[in-house]
Amino acid sequence: MSLVAHGGSNTQPATSPPITNNGFWPDIEPGIFRDRHRIDTTITNGRVEHALGTSMRDINRQLADFQARQRDAGILAANAVPAEPWQIPGHTTELYQQAVFSEAHARILESYRNYSATREGDERGEIKDEAAEDYRRDARWAVSEIIGEPHTTVELI
Repeated sequence: MSLVAHGGSNTQPATSPPITNNGFWPDIEPGIFRDRHRIDTTITNGRVEHALGTSMRDINRQLADFQARQRDAGILAANAVPAEPWQIPGHTTELYQQAVFSEAHARILESYRNYSATREGDERGEIKDEAAEDYRRDARWAVSEIIGEPHTTVELI
């Protein structure tokens, strides 16, 4: 049996401190994540911080080769990566933040999938699974954009 979770509010919890990154990529601000992804107080600060930290490490791993190439070129921080003519300042760090936030949101949706004891809750869980996949796609696309690869996802049927 699952739990039916109701309640929560849109009031902001006490502000969480930034999650320290590796020096190349920007620190992650839980408050900005909550605001941009409309994460209400039903999700505790601890769970938000855990999802963001895990996602940050995962995205950092995916971008490790990119980071190494930049450091080899003398670029010591993501905000110093030269922009293409069509990009706006801060493009790389915005994409990085989008990747981390999208991956974290997917993790949160998956964590809260089964909080219902009704058939309606099962249907909501399926919708959350689809939404989680959409957020994962957004994260993959942001990473692809950073490393200069096309946004192609191929699945074997």
